[in-house]
Amino acid sequence: MVWEPAIAATTAEDYRILGLAYRQQGQFEEAIAAMQTAVDLAPDHVSGQVLLGWTQHLADQDTAAAETLVNAWQLDPFAVSTANALGIVYLVQNRLWSAIATHLWAAYLQPDNEIAYFNLSLAAHGVGYYDWAIALAAKAVVLEPYNPHPLIAEAIAHWSKGDRSAAIERYRAAVSLSFSYATVNVGTYLDRAAFSSRQIQLAQQIIAAL
Repeated sequence: MVWEPAIAATTAEDYRILGLAYRQQGQFEEAIAAMQTAVDLAPDHVSGQVLLGWTQHLADQDTAAAETLVNAWQLDPFAVSTANALGIVYLVQNRLWSAIATHLWAAYLQPDNEIAYFNLSLAAHGVGYYDWAIALAAKAVVLEPYNPHPLIAEAIAHWSKGDRSAAIERYRAAVSLSFSYATVNVGTYLDRAAFSSRQIQLAQQIIAAL
């Protein structure tokens, strides 16, 4: 069933709210159209640009998302939410050095930014900097101890480095937070968290060794 709003939007704020409502219903085409209208009405509204860019990302339109978020960053290069979102888009596009640069800036702007450290770990692992990936993931674990994703990022970095015992220990810690990450559906969960296909394969190898 297609959801339709009860009230017509007129202002940029109306269109942002409408876009969020469409997004919550899973109607991404309508959500993006509404949010684009909001941006057209208020092109200097940074949060509106970020909202549009993140929604484009959720709709797998990452090229458009990157363009939108770069525009938002140019409006305010000190907005942490923009840097976080753009860094994630770069990460899923496999633009790893761009992801690293963007998330380093996000971490500089907000030193307790667990999103930046977690995604930096994935990017550092992707370029083969395993020790750095371990340290970054460990920092994310401290900042967000109840999220299994940083623990899994740390585990795959240990695994890639050849330290299987440490990898298994960290992965077991992640499973203790959510047993879902020891199941055959782990790929779906990790894909949503911006793990690459190679990183998902490594996680599956660790699961087989638990």
